[in-house]
Amino acid sequence: MEMKSGRGYVYSLQYHIVFCTKYRRKVIINKIETRIKEMVIEIALTNNFSIITQEVMPDHIHLLIDCTPQHYIPDIMKALKGNTARFLFKEFPSLKSKLWGGHLWNPSYFISSVSDTTREVIENYINTQKER
Repeated sequence: MEMKSGRGYVYSLQYHIVFCTKYRRKVIINKIETRIKEMVIEIALTNNFSIITQEVMPDHIHLLIDCTPQHYIPDIMKALKGNTARFLFKEFPSLKSKLWGGHLWNPSYFISSVSDTTREVIENYINTQKER
């Protein structure tokens, strides 16, 4: 477990995040999958959190992130979902026609804090998604 420190505190915060496409439509394939992976890394860099591991499935995304105590999860989700949707619709205009109402992401998401004892289990789970 890697401990980090800020001014007056020491921390280790990791979260397992899962979010799904609207109506669980299987639209995250081929070039879109590749582009989302790139975008998620860019968004993390811009927002000062890091991606430990990620897997993109046709209808959902798994992320394991590392962030500071100052990060507010709804802001991270807004950045991830809002930016990926906006840029994907711009780069892949046909994507909008595959989703009723033109929304890429379901408004809900799953998040779980990760203790060091379960981090390996979650990393393995995310990394073996395509094998299931």
